Amino acid sequence: MVIFDNDGVLVDSERLANTILAELLTEAGLPYTFDEAVRDFMGGSMKSMRENAEAQLGRPLPADLEDRYHQRLFDGFAHLQAIEGVEDVLDQLDAAGTPYCLASSGTHRRIRTALTAVGFLDRFAGRIFSAEDVAHGKPAPDLFLHAAASQGVPPADCVVVEDSPLGVAAANAAGMTVFGYAGMTDPAKLATAREVFHKMSSLPGLISGA
Repeated sequence: MVIFDNDGVLVDSERLANTILAELLTEAGLPYTFDEAVRDFMGGSMKSMRENAEAQLGRPLPADLEDRYHQRLFDGFAHLQAIEGVEDVLDQLDAAGTPYCLASSGTHRRIRTALTAVGFLDRFAGRIFSAEDVAHGKPAPDLFLHAAASQGVPPADCVVVEDSPLGVAAANAAGMTVFGYAGMTDPAKLATAREVFHKMSSLPGLISGA
């Protein structure tokens, strides 16, 4: 079974998401650039972001920060695009009868809003897993193990496609084969993946050889 991350792997949302997050943290008194937001938070849950940011700030973030973040994000999703080439990958998996699902640090609402925007929601119906479903998000293995168990597939038989160091670490901790997509990520930060790739057209070959 192939387990896809969502943001940055299926949908091209990471640039928008981290731009908004950096702006909101700066407004809250914790100056952040886009690159710093990517470095510290990409691939993690909003819960872990808040814990990290509040530890740096020394006081609570505004209670409505997540709501304002998601409102700006969803407004931007009106122009959201799928990652180039990933629809062809899904078509090939469907044709081969290879099962796949989605496991993301995003909320269920965020995942479904993004998938709807790019026309992928039906392709993942009943096979969407969020960090909201488990006690510990990435880099803990809980989310990937939950996805595998829900689909009745042993972890050793799962291939994970991730674009963040946190996600790669979670997949490795789950005992799964992981391929790192360096679409927006420094390849060196994905070095613990089985292999790092730069174009989605490379992915079917990697999956078939796993």
